[in-house]
Amino acid sequence: MERYARSHLANQTLLCHLTTHLGQERGSTAEFLADLAEVDVRRLYVPAGYPSMYEYCVGALHLSEQAAYKRILTARTARRFPAIFGALADGRLHLTAVVLLAPHLREATADELLAAAIHQSKAAIERLLAERFPRPDMLSCVAPLPVVPAAQGTALQAEPVAVQLSPEIVAGVPTAPAARGPQAEPVGAQLSPEIVAGQHSLEPAPAPLPPVGPRSRVQPLAPQRFGVQFTMSQSEYDDLCYAQALLGHQVPAGDVAPVFARALKALIPQLERQKFAATPKPRPGHRASRAETRHIPAEVKRAVWERDGGQCTFVSPTGHRCSARTRLEFDHVEAFARGGEATVSGIRLRCLAHNQFEAERTFGAEFMRSKRLSAAEARAAVKARAAAKAHAYAAGCERPSAAPG
Repeated sequence: MERYARSHLANQTLLCHLTTHLGQERGSTAEFLADLAEVDVRRLYVPAGYPSMYEYCVGALHLSEQAAYKRILTARTARRFPAIFGALADGRLHLTAVVLLAPHLREATADELLAAAIHQSKAAIERLLAERFPRPDMLSCVAPLPVVPAAQGTALQAEPVAVQLSPEIVAGVPTAPAARGPQAEPVGAQLSPEIVAGQHSLEPAPAPLPPVGPRSRVQPLAPQRFGVQFTMSQSEYDDLCYAQALLGHQVPAGDVAPVFARALKALIPQLERQKFAATPKPRPGHRASRAETRHIPAEVKRAVWERDGGQCTFVSPTGHRCSARTRLEFDHVEAFARGGEATVSGIRLRCLAHNQFEAERTFGAEFMRSKRLSAAEARAAVKARAAAKAHAYAAGCERPSAAPG
């Protein structure tokens, strides 16, 4: 009989199996999260060829994006508050509960808040958080939804409307103007730096997790067609209207999509010039980079970017190449401190995580940590001097001038 067939089991036996397997799943989940937290702290995803823990979970462990997000956030939170591991293992808390509670957990109140969430549903925990951490009222919103085509032979239904009302309007009480502030972030979207980074600020921090409720969205609609939705400020909207007016003869209908397409076409060359000195008419490179400086000639940047395809070149021992295309840096193949030269063969693209990883392999993790500490202290000293100078200037401006004798 097939392993997963259950039709032969008696009712009571089936229920016993269900309870047993649920307990095993919860225990395995807690163990998995403990492993995940330690892998995250040791940054073992970096030598495996991934720039962040999130990319590792999606690319190597084949978790979905949402599953990766929830498990990484839960693992990092449980590492700060170890009681969460036991609560997950015995079913007192579920993953969604930890995700909802994470932004509000503090050392002084964590135990009490976790206890209040035991065996509570998602809706109950949301009500609990709303009572303890109230947010501004939601603005009333009435938005038309697209009409779903009716099946052949049936009448078309009226166009539906999505209505979102604040509690006061539902109860028949008008909302006070003072309460109509900007809508707060979704629960879980604002995370403490410790949870997002997962480690001390002086350590090389992984890329932050994607937000729970992104403010913008890109959604595939059809082959080679995507829907884009985002919110803009008043000044950005004014710029859009002005651009539409300037394009009035070329885009008569005032469609927004062609405006943004043209804006991207104009923006990308500017970013390419800033990032790797791209230009349609490159001048022949006669000036070589001096060995005592870190300057990388523009022609070297262009050649390296084109050769590496705008992607991190780190390859793990298993042959996996890092897929990062953001936060890229021009890295010396031979460390600059050891005489590395800024030539096409001597420069490569590396993401921030793998650039730091290579530096730690070359000079040692403790040495690089001391360098980061020194750099942080230097930045703090510069900020302190700037603040003192600004304070002295402000004090001088406020000092009353001496009365004439």
